[in-house]
Amino acid sequence: MFATKILNSNKEGTIEINYKNFKASAPSGTSKGQFEAKDYKKDLDSEIKSLNELQKAIEKAEINNLEDFRVIEDLTNEFGANSRIALEFAILKSKGGFQFLKGRKIPRPLGNVIGGGAHAEIKGLEFQEFLVIDKESKSFFDSAFKNKKVHRILHEQLQKLDKNFKNQITSEGAWCPNMEIEQVLNLLKKVCKKYRLRIGIDAAASQFYRNGRYHYRDKQLNKDEQIDYMNKLIKKYDLYYVEDPLEENDFKGFNLINKKNCLIVGDDLTATNIERVRKALINNSINGLIIKPNQCGSLTGMKEVLDFANKCNVVNIISHRSGETMDSTISDLAVGFNIPVIKCGVFGREREAKISRLIDIEKSLL
Repeated sequence: MFATKILNSNKEGTIEINYKNFKASAPSGTSKGQFEAKDYKKDLDSEIKSLNELQKAIEKAEINNLEDFRVIEDLTNEFGANSRIALEFAILKSKGGFQFLKGRKIPRPLGNVIGGGAHAEIKGLEFQEFLVIDKESKSFFDSAFKNKKVHRILHEQLQKLDKNFKNQITSEGAWCPNMEIEQVLNLLKKVCKKYRLRIGIDAAASQFYRNGRYHYRDKQLNKDEQIDYMNKLIKKYDLYYVEDPLEENDFKGFNLINKKNCLIVGDDLTATNIERVRKALINNSINGLIIKPNQCGSLTGMKEVLDFANKCNVVNIISHRSGETMDSTISDLAVGFNIPVIKCGVFGREREAKISRLIDIEKSLL
């Protein structure tokens, strides 16, 4: 076992682990919820050094099932989420990836096609992501192909609609126009109707929430007005997926967002944290849940959240981060844990690595 430093897609340092010649690395988020585990309890370089000093103890650990990862978690208790999750990813790869787990279902790809917020260099769109998902194709390959086709078509449309559009992309490979929210949604509604896709958004509302109000370019909304606005968008654009429509502490407000035909999804609200997930479900805040392994920092912790959400009939969505690497372990986790949706982007080599891995897994299961 050997730990070293590499750069993620945002050109930030992150940790890579080589465990018995199987390499894995951890991503980092840009818009992090305040309740997720810290990437590093010390700092990246110190944790790399300390992990390498534990090489012999880690390599002696016998891992025969998922519960055995608790041994690794005990050994790495003084490390941050990224150090531990990179190590556990590498060990999982050495055990066959998804084959080490019980699940064998291929997820649907949820694709980020237009973006703004903290993921964009230019400040225009308040919402962080505009997403598409195909619920009709029979294969992952066909769904991923359709998402990529729509990503390309939207590029062509944006060149016509936005005179200032210079092919800018967000940190997750989504197009970044200087348009208003409903202009983007009108465009998506037109394109998605043609290609039989559903529309989603990640508002990441905590990012533009200050002093009790939601700050848009042309207005400021209080809590009740924000709830009304989100419900209006859900109805008007037949949204299938809405992530973090309110700030990350408003469990009761989430309860008032229309869930009848729409997934209302917690990310910053829940942070892959079992206590916050319980609170969200007690308050009927969500019916969909983002799963990010390095938000909790362990595979056993992630499974605890998944199992609890499944018992409560919540739709789980495993997700990439904005600062990604070429590691594709979340694809194996999606299959191995029967997670129905994967949010991994559409464009960019780090995003496409996850898609390619799932295409390969799908072929192997035929």
